[in-house]
Amino acid sequence: MEIKLLSGALGAEISGLDLKDTSDENFKKINDLLLEHKVIFFRDQKITTEEHMALAEKFGPVETHAYVKGLDKHPEIVRIIKGEDEKNQWGENWHSDVSYNVKPTKAVILKSIKIPPVGGDTCFSNMELAWETLDEKIKEIIKDKKAVHSSLGAEFFIKNYKKMEGNGKKNYDEYSNEHPIVRTHPETGKKILYVNWTYTKKIIGLSQKESDEILTKIFEHQAKLELTCRFTWTENTVCIWDNRSVIHFAIADFYPGRGLGHERIMDRIAIEGDQPH
Repeated sequence: MEIKLLSGALGAEISGLDLKDTSDENFKKINDLLLEHKVIFFRDQKITTEEHMALAEKFGPVETHAYVKGLDKHPEIVRIIKGEDEKNQWGENWHSDVSYNVKPTKAVILKSIKIPPVGGDTCFSNMELAWETLDEKIKEIIKDKKAVHSSLGAEFFIKNYKKMEGNGKKNYDEYSNEHPIVRTHPETGKKILYVNWTYTKKIIGLSQKESDEILTKIFEHQAKLELTCRFTWTENTVCIWDNRSVIHFAIADFYPGRGLGHERIMDRIAIEGDQPH
């Protein structure tokens, strides 16, 4: 097995591991790598839909997305499609998947099916490191507070994409929840800065003005390049990220207006998480 680090902050490309092997021994290797590097990539993994599901189920029960319709035979799998004639790409802002849920996603396994010849990279940022390096004055203000995570406005994920369908749910307020701003990782015990630009709307106990000012500073800190890694996809790559420890950003830099009208197709499976503490 070979491990190639993607940056000094997080991320590793792994070779010499077969993701079709879901034995306990092989899964332990994969999970240990995930906990250490927070996002791991495996190229040239020609796994079937069933093998994709089998790998995901080793991490725990899989979940269906709150708003997006999955595949007919496998509703837990969301097929993320950016059409050749579309500018926007699903996930093109810093976020932690479905952080508005009572029990946000534990981990995501994303498989590339069709990749543009240029563009469409994904960035990840390390939220353990973000907490460690955050300004001490801000730490003191937020360390024992909670924040509201809201899916309000998530409808654009459906309306803005021609080749993806919603599952009929419209009551976005139903998916608003409060979580600790600093959560503890249930497996490593590490402290994590658990807010994100897309879904975190207000710090409980502060005025909206105070909350907005502090969240803006936190969001700017989270996006610092020294906390991130960036990955360039190839077809049949499998990515696994710890959704508790990272935020991510899918870059939409390939579209017709730039002469880069290409299709991008990914299959996503999410594993149920626990309530942040």
